[in-house]
Amino acid sequence: MLNQTVPDFELPATSGHQFKSSNYLGKNLIEYFYPKDSTPGCTTQGMQFRDFYSEFQAVNTEIVGISRDSLKSHENFKAKFSFPFELLSDTDELACNLFDVIKMKNMYGKQVRGIERSTFVIDKNGVLIKEWRKVKVNGHVEEVLSFIQSI
Repeated sequence: MLNQTVPDFELPATSGHQFKSSNYLGKNLIEYFYPKDSTPGCTTQGMQFRDFYSEFQAVNTEIVGISRDSLKSHENFKAKFSFPFELLSDTDELACNLFDVIKMKNMYGKQVRGIERSTFVIDKNGVLIKEWRKVKVNGHVEEVLSFIQSI
């Protein structure tokens, strides 16, 4: 899908919004997929995107976080850590399947299906221009910001 137009999709978002990807044409859009609200790595990642949010905004870029958690879980997670961006609830795995982020993972010795931490940059024309898969949290947000500032 890299260097191709991302199909338009809609998901329920926090703050009573409905996310529609085509509404972001004209801006760069970062979609970051994470496994679960309020877990250590996901919390750290969200806080780092929060802490750099104004720098992303300064270069015409919006951020959304996506997981399979419910909207209620997302609302609590967003409020607890004051995230300035929306979290999208993908309980039916619509976006997860579109971006192929559902993988088999080992959890406590068992194979489970889960979200592989991944980040995607969609340019102002709706084209996927960069992807990071199997993301390690430390230093990742700075790397994404550096990439956005370079385009």
